Amino acid sequence: MFADLIRRMTAPAPQILPDPDARLALGALLVRIARTDGSYDPAEKAQIDHTLMDRYGLTEAEATTLRRDCEVLESEAPDTVRFTRAIKEAVDYDNRLAVIEALWRVAMADGIRDDAEDSMMRMTASLLGVSDQDSNAARLRVGAGRP
Repeated sequence: MFADLIRRMTAPAPQILPDPDARLALGALLVRIARTDGSYDPAEKAQIDHTLMDRYGLTEAEATTLRRDCEVLESEAPDTVRFTRAIKEAVDYDNRLAVIEALWRVAMADGIRDDAEDSMMRMTASLLGVSDQDSNAARLRVGAGRP
């Protein structure tokens, strides 16, 4: 279903993704973080839907449909290294920082800090070119419930 998108994302010189594909890539990365601890619960799904609604101005039904497509893409997608490269090359630093904050919201949605999720977040922030300090500040904002 997503073979062409995956092929473009993993090309040696990936192209900048058009908006619908960028939405899928971001959503699939959110799903990947949520699934990292082996538990993909309703709170994480709701947080992903909320993020997609806020970021793209979607209705709840549209966000749910997009998340379901993202779940399929995530299960078919390559390793996180290649996957994040497409996002990094298509998104400026401030928006990548917003992605990290959204990822922290998903990782923390179930109320449990998990070592596997922390490790995945460190790797993902690095791959997206977001500094450890900025990622940590985003995590603290999320933990404090601030935007």
